[in-house]
Amino acid sequence: MALKSAMAASGAILVLYLIAHMYGNLKVFSGQAAFDGYAHGLRELGYPLLPESGFLWVFRIVLLASILIHIYSAAVLTIRARSAREQRYVVKKRVQRTYASYTMRYGGVLIALFVIFHILHLTVNVIAPGGKSDSPYERLVNGFQPEFWFVTLFYVAAVIAVGFHLRHGIWSGMATLGFNKASRQGKINAVAVAIALVVTVGFLLPPLAVTFGLVS
Repeated sequence: MALKSAMAASGAILVLYLIAHMYGNLKVFSGQAAFDGYAHGLRELGYPLLPESGFLWVFRIVLLASILIHIYSAAVLTIRARSAREQRYVVKKRVQRTYASYTMRYGGVLIALFVIFHILHLTVNVIAPGGKSDSPYERLVNGFQPEFWFVTLFYVAAVIAVGFHLRHGIWSGMATLGFNKASRQGKINAVAVAIALVVTVGFLLPPLAVTFGLVS
């Protein structure tokens, strides 16, 4: 139960982060000044109580710890579930197994690879399709130009994987915390799907808008 609770709690932190990050990304539609100002403002959070970028580093540590706890809990629970299965049946009963639940493992690998690429591309400016820039707005616009369609395609695939992961994760988290009663399943499923759709669409809008010339 402790591992399930840890997985649910770490997952909740990651969901809140995704929503906040999505909100920040959408500022690209307000123009370069607004987007760069938002990025700069994140570095100033907590100042002067914290040094410049101090809050960001605290948040990154919390986020990294949440990711590691989430992965560790998922791995251990999966191993335990397999060990507890003494024999395999020819016909298996599938309860609440959606396409999302089947893609959690492989989607998680894709997401992990994407996070590494995303950090190297848009955060630390090491990978720079379209050219390096000190401006977060310019890095985003440069990186998703039509000639770099493969970058956009990778981004789209990873974000869709996040959406599936999110939908299934919210459902599983509610079950772990005891909210997934029979009378609530319809509402919980609707909320999980709605949050997953909002986050997915919210993350896809900026890169696709750049690729199709709506943001430049």
